[in-house]
Parts: sequence; C-alpha cells; structure tokens
Amino acid sequence: MTAPSSTRPAIAAILLISAAATAFLFWLIYVHPAPDAASARLAFLPALNALLNGLSATALLIGYTFIRSRRGQPHRIKSHRAAMLTAFLFSSLFLVSYIANYALHGESHYPGHSLVRTVYLVILTSHVLLSVIALPLVLVTFFFSLSGRIPTHRKVARWTFPIWLYVSVTGVVVYAMLAAAKAGI
Repeated sequence: MTAPSSTRPAIAAILLISAAATAFLFWLIYVHPAPDAASARLAFLPALNALLNGLSATALLIGYTFIRSRRGQPHRIKSHRAAMLTAFLFSSLFLVSYIANYALHGESHYPGHSLVRTVYLVILTSHVLLSVIALPLVLVTFFFSLSGRIPTHRKVARWTFPIWLYVSVTGVVVYAMLAAAKAGI
C-alpha cells in the first residue's frame, strides 16, 4: 500500500531526521574521541539513562493497558495518549542524556570474556539495531496519531510498541549487566 501524497513529505522528513540522528550517534560513538578529563564528570548519566528507559517502558505498558481496556471509551483514548506522550518524553530525555554521556565518557566496555559477556553483547547488539528502527517508527506512529489517521496509526503501532518496549527494557538490562560486571558481581 502506498502512502497518500499528503503523508509523503512528513514520512520523508521523519526518515531524514532519523537517519541524521543515527548518523550523528554513529559519528559520536565511532569517530569522536571522548575527552580524557571528562571521565569523572557526570558519572551518574548511565544510571539516569537506565532510569529514563525504565520510566519509558512503564509509560508504554500503562498506555497499552489504557488502549486495550474497554471501559470509558473517550477516557481511555486520552489516557493512552497521555501515557504515550510521557513515554516519548522519557525516551527523548534518554536520548539527550545518552548523547551527553557518550560525548563525555565514550564507549563502555564489558570487562572479562565469560559467557555472560556473550549474552550481554547479544542483548546490546539487538538493543542498538532495534533502537535505530524504533526512532523512525515512533515518529511515524506519532505522526499518524496526531494527524488523525487512527487506522494507519493502529497498523504501525502494532510494530512500534513491541520494538520500542524491547529497546526500553533492554536498555535497563544492558546497564544492569554492565554495572554488575564492573562491580564484580
């Protein structure tokens, strides 16, 4: 099914913004070196990132619960929208915090070479790859909702929700696994 011509510019803009954000993050991670002097500053950022991911996942689940409930039709839609906007806010704050953390501290490496490290790397890889997909999906889903194209919103949200939720939850898991390994747990 092709997008109506009225949605093509918006979808193109969303894809362009998503590609630019992804390219910037790849540049930040793989090209831009972190300053050595900044390693002690804002050391709380990884924990904040995990908290924001966890709050986003919670808001996503609340929003899902609201939209699936059958009571109070207008109320459930307003509550769903509020929860999803909250999830978007937490994810946006996460992205800002994540960029600041990478700019200041660079990449974190999992210590050791155990089976747990392999599990960590599998989860991290799936988290990163799906986060690249999640960004444009989230923006497109919001576009369809906010522009009143609810049937299309529902179709896209069926894919967006599980991917966004997975990325949010695995963000917390990755942080917890890395923190535990660094603490020697």
